[in-house]
Amino acid sequence: MSKTPSESNTWSGRFSEPVDDLVKTYTASVSFDYRLAQFDIEGSLAHARMLAQQGIISLKDLNDIEQGLQNISEEINEGRFKWNIDLEDVHLNIEKRLTELVGDAGKRLHTGRSRNDQVATDIRLYLRQATDDILGLLAGLQNALLDKAEEHIHTLMPGFTHLQVAQPVSFAHHLMAYFEMFDRDWNRLTDGRKRINRLPLGAAALAGSGYPINRDKVAKDLGFSGLCENSLDAVSDRDFAIEFTAAAALIMMHLSRLSEEIILWMNPQFGFVDLPDRFCTGSSIMPQKKNPDVPELVRGKSGRIYGNLFCLLTLMKGQPLAYNKDNQEDKEPLFDTVDTLTTTLRLYCDLIQNIQARPERMLEALNQGFATATDLADYLVMKGVPFRDAHEAVARAVREAEKRNCDLSQLDINLLKSFHQEIEPGVYDILTPQGSIQTRTLKGGTAPATVKQAILTARERLIRRPDQG
Repeated sequence: MSKTPSESNTWSGRFSEPVDDLVKTYTASVSFDYRLAQFDIEGSLAHARMLAQQGIISLKDLNDIEQGLQNISEEINEGRFKWNIDLEDVHLNIEKRLTELVGDAGKRLHTGRSRNDQVATDIRLYLRQATDDILGLLAGLQNALLDKAEEHIHTLMPGFTHLQVAQPVSFAHHLMAYFEMFDRDWNRLTDGRKRINRLPLGAAALAGSGYPINRDKVAKDLGFSGLCENSLDAVSDRDFAIEFTAAAALIMMHLSRLSEEIILWMNPQFGFVDLPDRFCTGSSIMPQKKNPDVPELVRGKSGRIYGNLFCLLTLMKGQPLAYNKDNQEDKEPLFDTVDTLTTTLRLYCDLIQNIQARPERMLEALNQGFATATDLADYLVMKGVPFRDAHEAVARAVREAEKRNCDLSQLDINLLKSFHQEIEPGVYDILTPQGSIQTRTLKGGTAPATVKQAILTARERLIRRPDQG
């Protein structure tokens, strides 16, 4: 004899036939939303305590619920909890088990709430913790960049535009550019956390609760900074998840840019850096190969996060108010974004700490690209030559150096004077990479003293950051 829906499901006695097995598999979410279990328990405990305080359930019921949820939490942590697809999701699985353990008290827990506001609360609790974890990892990566930059304030390398040698910069200055990118990322996540940290519970299915519940107490107990003010919006909003994923996409874009540079720098044609073997793999056929697999995969995995962002935007774009089953599809892209970004940041912190610069190869590249040509033009301008005339004179000097297969600094002073009479022997002080960067003393420039101060200022910014809790 087959079970009726009310015997196999907790959600309704309304239906006259059981759910089709394929439909059951298609609509169930417990295979992935089980990871919300501890947050579901946390939210349920706060809800139960509020119900007892308001006199909606008895203190005995509260004690039974607290003990039952504690037992369930232990079962889950120890891998003893049996998840049941017939119960659809994490919420009903936990509620069913609670009822088995404590009887009617378990059935009273859901008073004054719906799965709609329950799941919205669980996701916000989950994402708030994930955001805090990622903020910590970002700070760790920024500290690694600062440590590496301090080692290389005087290490010179080519700065590029169009991937052509442009002007000399220090390796430290280049690394500090990524510090600034990740600082913006940190600020974006911090700002987005404010919108994550609002309590939906109490909105019930969509219209609010008719019970005399106390939403402010639940918010305070769960550490939320405020309430979702409109019940319809509270259960249907996923802006906070989209915003988080957009911020994650930007972080991955920055990591992908850094990965692309590391991949190029490891190429023997550059040879600027080397990575420890643990971040690389070899070839099944070419024994000489050392492939930068971690940076390559970071570059590739950025596409996953972009896809997750587009998935969430598409998920929400056609939904009428309030909650719809579509929203079940918010979790997998969000979970994947958190997992991918978390692992990537952990790897990159270790990678940056252990990347090995090769200053001699960087300097060699600088001496091949006429990197001080702009300094020569600036030198002439400082002597009163109009910039366009200075630009033309230096361009002719570069052509001559190309013919002679030498650097500008290797041209004889008399030859240099033939391009412009204002050029004097002291010009050689600025025609070396070392001389070039010494002139870039303005705030934000690449002069060693300026970069050293930038690192100190950056460390102070990290120290002054407020606690997210």
